[in-house]
Amino acid sequence: MDILEAIEAYNQRNGVTLEFKALLSDMDGVLYNSMPFHAKAWAETMQAEGVECEAREFYAHEGRTGKGTINIYFNKHKGREATEEEVQRIYSEKARRFVECGEAHPMDSAQEAMQMIKASGKTIVLVTGSGQKSLLQKLDLHYPGIFTPQTMVTAYDVIKGKPNPEPYLMGLTKAGVERDKAIVLENAPLGVEAGRAAGIFTIAVNTGPLSEEELYEAGADIVYPDVKTFANEIKKIL
Repeated sequence: MDILEAIEAYNQRNGVTLEFKALLSDMDGVLYNSMPFHAKAWAETMQAEGVECEAREFYAHEGRTGKGTINIYFNKHKGREATEEEVQRIYSEKARRFVECGEAHPMDSAQEAMQMIKASGKTIVLVTGSGQKSLLQKLDLHYPGIFTPQTMVTAYDVIKGKPNPEPYLMGLTKAGVERDKAIVLENAPLGVEAGRAAGIFTIAVNTGPLSEEELYEAGADIVYPDVKTFANEIKKIL
């Protein structure tokens, strides 16, 4: 199945005709090769809190707010939710460990893809569960002219976070389009679930250790092995 066939299946399922006017893009694992650092930082931070976990687990939580991730582990291992003080302390420690991992570089072909989509007249909105200021501050360096504070949805803007559709519904509002005028670009199951729940055509790029099947099971309309393949395929509908 290619992207045109996937769009036709989406149209038939939803009773619409997709018109690509806006891209709603995740950040970690799509724009930046940052997920290995996030996973390592989360695992080390939670282990220091007495929680048994491995770095790979956190790929499955990608897209959640920091508070949501912390409370999943607190409920499982401590039988309660974290206090606000604990959430702030733990997330700050996780952010510190993330920065110590070094610089997260843009994903291969991501810069070219975003510039190509922007040049075609599409609106691009960042929709991320991250609140990692070190990454957010680098966007204008690596993706100049693509994102502004008005075209960003971050962990600071939402209450529920992915897999709830709230972030992508907010992304539609910021893009000024209806669901059948946008495309979601994701790499994580929770983000794919959020895009699907918002009723938006959802593309997944499998840039992590999860299987292609997990992304399809989460609701992806089509899955590509990397951002470069997505960039080549998206030309068909630009």
